[in-house]
Amino acid sequence: MTALDRLSVDVGPGVTGLVGANGAGKSTLIKILLGLSPATEGRAEVLGLDVATEGAAIRERVGYMPEHDCLPPDVSATEFVVHMARMSGLPPTAARERTADTLRHVGLYEERYRPIGGYSTGMKQRVKLAQALVHDPRLVFLDEPTNGLDPVGRDEMLGLIRRIHTDFGISVLVTSHLLGELERTCDHVVVIDGGKLLRSSSTTDFTQTTTTLAVEVTDTDEHPDGTRAMRDALHARGVRTEDGSGLPGAGHVLLLTAQGEETYDLVRDVIADLGLGLVRMEQRRHHISEVFRDHDERSAPQDDQDDQDEQDDRDARDARDGDGGQRDGERKEAVGHDG
Repeated sequence: MTALDRLSVDVGPGVTGLVGANGAGKSTLIKILLGLSPATEGRAEVLGLDVATEGAAIRERVGYMPEHDCLPPDVSATEFVVHMARMSGLPPTAARERTADTLRHVGLYEERYRPIGGYSTGMKQRVKLAQALVHDPRLVFLDEPTNGLDPVGRDEMLGLIRRIHTDFGISVLVTSHLLGELERTCDHVVVIDGGKLLRSSSTTDFTQTTTTLAVEVTDTDEHPDGTRAMRDALHARGVRTEDGSGLPGAGHVLLLTAQGEETYDLVRDVIADLGLGLVRMEQRRHHISEVFRDHDERSAPQDDQDDQDEQDDRDARDARDGDGGQRDGERKEAVGHDG
């Protein structure tokens, strides 16, 4: 099985998001970059160091927060993080000082002497983040850091990740399958699917505004389906619309192409004439999820063709097998006749 296939990407300073569905190859890529798993082909560098020959040097300069728990339950956060700092080469005094500072940064200072086994999921995630930061790395790899967290915990973790770069100048490569998290947190996003690169660009490029106007209105007693009433009124004025309910970030809305201020004026006039309430009228932004949707739409015809090709191959083999059987029968019959 191929986990990563011809994946070529450059990751610069800042916070970079690596997004893909479960099994897309995110964790495999991180392990290769850390020198923990060899690539069968190709090459990669981290901080100018070759992952195949300089893995140990890379691990001295980076931090790693694994997806799954790796925490001893019977020791405190302080003991564990100090131990990890010492393993990273810090002397005892510096390790203790850095541990205190790092646990304060991740919000565990008051709980630093409690055994980790009594921590909540969110607290354990913070311990994992602290051990990745304690030796002041130049780059940290965070593998699904919001896994298992509730919405409040996710927001707090995302805030911590953002501050890792803004406050300390540490670059971050963070993986997630939650697209909205990366849109809010990252400077750059790399999208992979099935081990292949779909797109790599700045978050601004991913989420730039479009010429599509999204309009959402309220219903009234006179118009129990306000959206339909607005659509019919706009169509009567020659304005084409689309249903945007299935798009990311859209409720029950209409989409139309904005052609200057006159489009906004027309929509407002229609809403006022119908007596509807305007919930929102805004230009849509692209979303990262559209990359996956576009990829699926492009690959679907090819998948159908591949299925047809496979069926044609099977039919051809069956035909050959049938012909061969018939010829064998003819030969046997001839031999028997000669006998």
